[in-house]
Amino acid sequence: MRQILFSGVIGLFLSLIGTPLLIKLLASKGYGQFIRDDGPRNHHSKRGTPTMGGIAFILATLAAYALTKLLTGSQPTFSGVLVLFLFAGMGLVGFLDDYIKIVKQRSLGLRAKAKMAGQLIVGVAFAVLALNFADARGLTPASTKLSFTQDFGWSIGPVLFVLWALFMILAMSNGVNLTDGLDGLATGASVMVFGAYTFIGVWEYQESCANLPTAGPGCYEVRDPLDLAVVAAALMGACFGFLWWNTSPAKIFMGDTGSLALGGALAGLAICSRTELLLAVLGGLFVLITMSVVIQVGSFRLTGKRVFKMAPLQHHFELKGWSEVLVVVRFWIIQGMCAIVGVGIFYAGWAATN
Repeated sequence: MRQILFSGVIGLFLSLIGTPLLIKLLASKGYGQFIRDDGPRNHHSKRGTPTMGGIAFILATLAAYALTKLLTGSQPTFSGVLVLFLFAGMGLVGFLDDYIKIVKQRSLGLRAKAKMAGQLIVGVAFAVLALNFADARGLTPASTKLSFTQDFGWSIGPVLFVLWALFMILAMSNGVNLTDGLDGLATGASVMVFGAYTFIGVWEYQESCANLPTAGPGCYEVRDPLDLAVVAAALMGACFGFLWWNTSPAKIFMGDTGSLALGGALAGLAICSRTELLLAVLGGLFVLITMSVVIQVGSFRLTGKRVFKMAPLQHHFELKGWSEVLVVVRFWIIQGMCAIVGVGIFYAGWAATN
């Protein structure tokens, strides 16, 4: 368990001290946020705030994982490395998008097709690799079965699994991206979900079928649960450190660099820990905000009327007169409840079979 403590603390420390250095570097180069004219008026004051802050917690997470392995003398696992690959790969796609926005000073970065192509390449690579590298028990980082608190049902086969994995990766990446509209909102919400996955990884390790005969009948067939907890703890710590600088009034924004990376990490952890459908509960705020956009667009196209004053949902409440901080704190409370309910469902699933 030292690995989890080390990765969380190192991730926190590196992000906490690394983010202000990145702020100075980005500010010196004039890499500031471009603010849409059709957004809430109070956001116009944020124009020029350094963006691409996701670089800070991406590097902090990767360094925390590597240093933890070095300090504890433990070996990296395929599951942990694959989640980090998805995390960094999606972050690279977001970085290219952010960089083009800054250089060309426009709200749209990569062309839609180019951005989608980048996400698909990273997602397919992750999904294909995750079905390989079996351990001594024949377990691969991912399973071709659907999962909630554990795998269930029949295998959907490798082709459908790749499509399912892509859907999860794109859905979560865009969900975090849509949530990243207010200072600290997406960062704080992500901390809570990564904290939940740290607990889930530890629990799956303690109740792993590899530990039989001590494990009960509801033991977990997960390839590297402890290392997934190490990755989740590194992500939690790095996001926590970044939140110090990203909270209102934000000194830096994560940009697409950070939001796509975080969404990829969440999907990767869900797939490798066999909790795919549970992620919709654990990350309930991201789902809620994404659905607000779907409802808004669908309603306008079908009826010509808007359900919300503005989508995503957080801007609706801003236009109703809520202060930015009030919206963020109340949405954090919602996400906290989602994480607690999700962990409760996970534990109930174990208790029901033991």
